[in-house]
Amino acid sequence: MKLTLTVNGAARTAEVGPTTTLVELLRGPLGLTGTKVGCGRGECGACTALLDGRPVNSCIVFAAQCEGRNVLTIEGLSEAGELHRIQRAFVETGAVQCGFCTPGMIMSAYALLRDKARPSREEIVEAIAGNLCRCTGYAKIVEAVERASE
Repeated sequence: MKLTLTVNGAARTAEVGPTTTLVELLRGPLGLTGTKVGCGRGECGACTALLDGRPVNSCIVFAAQCEGRNVLTIEGLSEAGELHRIQRAFVETGAVQCGFCTPGMIMSAYALLRDKARPSREEIVEAIAGNLCRCTGYAKIVEAVERASE
């Protein structure tokens, strides 16, 4: 089927099969490889993208469900080659370890900070709860989100 959606502010069209997932569409025909494929079952959060402003595990969303909708990926956060403040905070605090979970973490944090400028530590932990990191104890990640909220 032919699919039209808005990705990172630009209208995009692609041919997809009935079982093509959003992450497959993003990484394949659209060439946006910042969104990672982790578990493929919606459990790790590595593939988190925003669908109409809400974080989703793009590995369990069918691309066909995105017809006419808005998708924001990690590539859509930077402007004119400049990192978004959340991306900068992750780098500055050392929250980027192997980097595999980082795009999903950042997208979840972005959605939180868009809705609440000054979240509590507990709200940050809750917002990233669906994103697994195997490299850290999450302290630097929470610190990065706190820094980005300043």
